[in-house]
Amino acid sequence: MSCPICGEDTRPDFRPFCSRRCADIDLVRWMNGTYAVPSTEQEDLENALENAMREGSEKENAPH
Repeated sequence: MSCPICGEDTRPDFRPFCSRRCADIDLVRWMNGTYAVPSTEQEDLENALENAMREGSEKENAPH
């Protein structure tokens, strides 16, 4: 099995990745929205938009 990030052979302690670096790259991609689970439900899309707008306004009002 090869690492989905870089294509190297995987290591058991980081499977399905080859290293902590590649595992972290994958995590960041999920966290910043590069990866997403598709949805065709209109309600899911509306909720996601509302949550994103709320989070954005909370960050603007934060002191730092």
